[in-house]
Amino acid sequence: MENLKTLGKKSAELIYNLYNQKKTVFTIRDVSRITGLNYNSAGRFISELKKRNIISSLKKGKHIVIPPELGNPNKYIGNPYVAAREIMNSPHYYIGFYSAMKFRGMTTQPVIKMFVVTPKRQFPPQANNDKFLFIHTDKQNIWGIRAEWATKTDKVRISDTERTIIDGLAHPEYCGGITEVAKGIWLIKEKIDFSLLLGYLRKYDKNVIAKRLGYILEILGIAGNGFVNTIKEFIKNRYDIFDPTIERKIIDKNNWRLIDNVGREQILRIISH
Repeated sequence: MENLKTLGKKSAELIYNLYNQKKTVFTIRDVSRITGLNYNSAGRFISELKKRNIISSLKKGKHIVIPPELGNPNKYIGNPYVAAREIMNSPHYYIGFYSAMKFRGMTTQPVIKMFVVTPKRQFPPQANNDKFLFIHTDKQNIWGIRAEWATKTDKVRISDTERTIIDGLAHPEYCGGITEVAKGIWLIKEKIDFSLLLGYLRKYDKNVIAKRLGYILEILGIAGNGFVNTIKEFIKNRYDIFDPTIERKIIDKNNWRLIDNVGREQILRIISH
């Protein structure tokens, strides 16, 4: 808090109180309450702070303090998981796909974009449209979610491990492809609740997801034959593509009725690195 002495008295008072009140994200009403300024004056004060790169806006009406040591304050959003929560227009959202994979330890790649699933159609704030991707779904598809601590003071809604796996197999295009999902499964293989995962497979009720999962588990040699044999009930006559994000070509044959356009060797090679 030593940097507060370089700010004006009212700016320092605002930031000091926001920190004390653990207000990661604040509104014009917070500014008015803390400083004693009326609504219009508080709005002008916020504009001044933005010009001085003291604060940044996540979206209209929601702001965040820029750390003074930050070299380039442009488009600062703070913790990306908290920022995703704050810009949502629905309380029923969840953070999923690649962003959830990162949180669950399923990838070592940095979080560049937040993937947010929402039953209410919306678009990212224009200033930060490269940092968020909203994926629309029906409200009844919002399940398998846990409230997790993204910071010491902020919880966000994130798909649990098993739902993250299901989502990745359903839409590998939001997770870096099937090979990245397979590597993620390998990285957390000891944390997977296979009984819960089986329940999720039946709840989601998409044959292709179960087939992709079974084939991956078979290649990786995890989960045991009992689980793998159980999900073979999802195999139907139709053939499906293993990884829809890449070229449709046949590399391997398998008994899961999947057109394997990746190859066992490629998956084994990726998990060995």
